[in-house]
Amino acid sequence: QVQLVESGGGLVQPGGSLRLSCAASGSIFSINAMGWYRQAPGKQRELVASITSGGTTNYADSVKGRFTISRDNAKNTVYLQMNSLKPEDTAVYYCNVNLIARLGYRSRGYWGQGTQVTVSS
Repeated sequence: QVQLVESGGGLVQPGGSLRLSCAASGSIFSINAMGWYRQAPGKQRELVASITSGGTTNYADSVKGRFTISRDNAKNTVYLQMNSLKPEDTAVYYCNVNLIARLGYRSRGYWGQGTQVTVSS
């Protein structure tokens, strides 16, 4: 079994900052890509940022220059530092981790439970 536990969401004023964390635990042989997605009410889930096992990052155009994704491989944790937040960043944020649970198994993606981020004055 693999568990992903997210933390760090909340209510913040426009221009503020938040840092999301997602820790993976359980049966983990190796972790490939890690990423953050978000889903606003009435909209489809979209990729916010991703990071490969080698540290290559990718960002949605809407968050470039404001958000930073990073990972701590020793802790099996991925972070999303969000600065200069805007009301349009309001959404439920989900982490996604692509990993191999055991040697010889295929890799697959796992989702966190989601954490609410609300940007409002």
